[in-house]
Amino acid sequence: MHSLFVLAAPIALMLPWAAGTDAPARGAPSAPQCEAAGQSAAPAPVQGVNPLSAMRSQQIARQVRIEQRVVVRIAPASSAVRQNMLAELPQRAISSRFEEAGKEKCVPLEGIAGVQTGSGNRLVLFLRDRRMISVNLEKSCRARDFYSGFYVERRKDGRLCVDRDKLQSRTGVRCEVESMRRLVEVRD
Repeated sequence: MHSLFVLAAPIALMLPWAAGTDAPARGAPSAPQCEAAGQSAAPAPVQGVNPLSAMRSQQIARQVRIEQRVVVRIAPASSAVRQNMLAELPQRAISSRFEEAGKEKCVPLEGIAGVQTGSGNRLVLFLRDRRMISVNLEKSCRARDFYSGFYVERRKDGRLCVDRDKLQSRTGVRCEVESMRRLVEVRD
């Protein structure tokens, strides 16, 4: 019973609109076609107010609001990309020890080639100029939430900055960038 009502209700609401306000009502006399009819014809009495036509007759304030929002996705660097980056290096023993050096305030978004999760609340950004940046997120965030990369809203300057930008994981977690430090290779 309810399903029939659900199907019929929208059709019943559309019938007055489909009939239109310009069409003559049923039973109302059509416009006279002789010359005398143009003199003083009395308007037909209004039988009821159609809510849809009343809504259409109201003045509508039209506004257009254009917003531009660009969101950049930074994906984890694939193993093939990492191998290609290493292939160009001279063949020697690769040390895997890195230490944090000077602080960075901002990094250009176009320069980020990939991201990798670190320990705790730390991410490692791989830059196109072969630098690596350690990014510390706010204390309540975990780096493992960003295993599949992150989104960041692009600002006018096109940079990712400390204490300004928030990273959003693909699962919806939003974390502010607390600090960034450059990673340098330590040679033994």
